[in-house]
Amino acid sequence: MATTDDRRPKYQRIADSLREAIRSGEYGPGDRLPGENDLMATYGVARMTARQALSVLRDEGVVEARKGAGVFVRAFRPLRRRGIQRPASDQWGNGRSIWSADIENRALEVDQVTVSEEEAPDRVCAVLDLADEELACVRRRRFVLDGKPVLLATSYLPLSLVTGSPITQEDTGPGGTYARLAELGHEPVHFREELRSRMPSQDEAERLSMSAGTPVILICRTAFTDQGRPVEVNEMTLDASSYVLEYDFAASGGTAGPGR
Repeated sequence: MATTDDRRPKYQRIADSLREAIRSGEYGPGDRLPGENDLMATYGVARMTARQALSVLRDEGVVEARKGAGVFVRAFRPLRRRGIQRPASDQWGNGRSIWSADIENRALEVDQVTVSEEEAPDRVCAVLDLADEELACVRRRRFVLDGKPVLLATSYLPLSLVTGSPITQEDTGPGGTYARLAELGHEPVHFREELRSRMPSQDEAERLSMSAGTPVILICRTAFTDQGRPVEVNEMTLDASSYVLEYDFAASGGTAGPGR
C-alpha cells in the first residue's frame, strides 16, 4: 500500500497495487482477483471504493468481470500490429493476407463482410479524387481474434477502378484487395497511415464487445500507386486494449513517396 502522504484516491492506490500484482505474476491470466469484500477487509475501505478500483482495471482491459463468478485477469494476449511490415508486397504478393503479419499462429477470422456501391463520405472523396456522385466500392468487415472482436474496417475504392473484379465480392481471393489491384494494373507501392484515438460510439463498443471506458484507436490508411494515384482508403477502428502498435524502421533518411 502507498505511504500516508500519497494523495491519490484510495481506489486508485488499490488499483495500482492489483495491477502491480498482475505484472509481477502473482495473478496470472485467468486467475480470479480478490472480490469487493476481500478488498474492503484488506484495505479498510467502503464497497464503492473497492468497486471503483476493480472498475479501473476493467476499463483498462486488464481484467474482465464474469457475472456471478467475479473479476478475472484477462487471458487474451494483445495483438501486435506491425505497421511497417504488414502492407509489404511480399505479403499479399505471395497470396497471404496482410493480417498474417500480425497474428502468427493465432485464429483470426472475418465474421462480418458486406460489399456495396455507394457514395463515399466527403473526406474520402477528397482523398480518392472522386467526382460528384461518383460511386465507391465499399467493403466493411469485422475481424475476430481468438473469439474476440478486435477490429472494424471499412475500405473505399473507386468503383470505376474495380468494377467486375473480385474486389466487389465478399471473398477477394489469395492476397486480398491489394493483389487484385495489382492484377488490374494499379499495384499499391506506397502507404500512408494516420492515427487518432477517441472513445467509441455505442455501436462500435457493442460490435467490438468493449468494456466501458476503453478507447478505440482510429487508423486511416491510404494506398497509392507508383504514379501517386490513391486507390484505397481504409478506415479502421481498433479496440485499444487488444492491440500493441509496433513500428520498426531505419534511422537513415529517404525521399518521400507519393502523396506525402
